[in-house]
Amino acid sequence: MDDSIHKIFEGSWTYRSFKNDIKQTDPKDPIENLLFGMGTIEIETSKPNILQGRIYGPQWSLNLTGNITYGNPFTIDFQGKGIVGGEKWIYNYIGYLANSWSNGIDQTPAIIGSIVRTIPHSNSNGGTNPAGVVASWFAVKQ
Repeated sequence: MDDSIHKIFEGSWTYRSFKNDIKQTDPKDPIENLLFGMGTIEIETSKPNILQGRIYGPQWSLNLTGNITYGNPFTIDFQGKGIVGGEKWIYNYIGYLANSWSNGIDQTPAIIGSIVRTIPHSNSNGGTNPAGVVASWFAVKQ
C-alpha cells in the first residue's frame, strides 16, 4: 500500500457533532440547540489499518483505538475511552472520508460519521447522560 494513502487520516481534525433528535427538526431552531460535542481529533496511523489518537475539548479527553478500512469510501471505526471528572466515558464512532470533487476548489479533507454513547455518565446539570444516544459528526482536517 502506498504510504501516503495509509496516512490520509493522520493529523489534527476540527470535530463537531450534532444530536439526532426528532423533537428538533424545525430548520429555524438555533444550531446551538443541536450541538452534541466539539473539539479536536488527533489521529495517528502507525500501522496501515490501525488508528490511535485522542479526541479532546475543554476539560475532557478520550484515547482513541480502532481500525481503518481502505474501501470506497475509506472508513474509520474507533472507540474513545477516558476518565472525565472522575467518571469513565466511552463512545463508539464510525466515519467515512468524504469524496474529493474533481471540480472542487480548495477542498479540505473531511470525515462524516455517527457516534453513540456506549455507557452513561453524569452531566454538568447534575443529571445523567444515558447510554445509547446517537449523534452525527463531521471533522475537517486542520
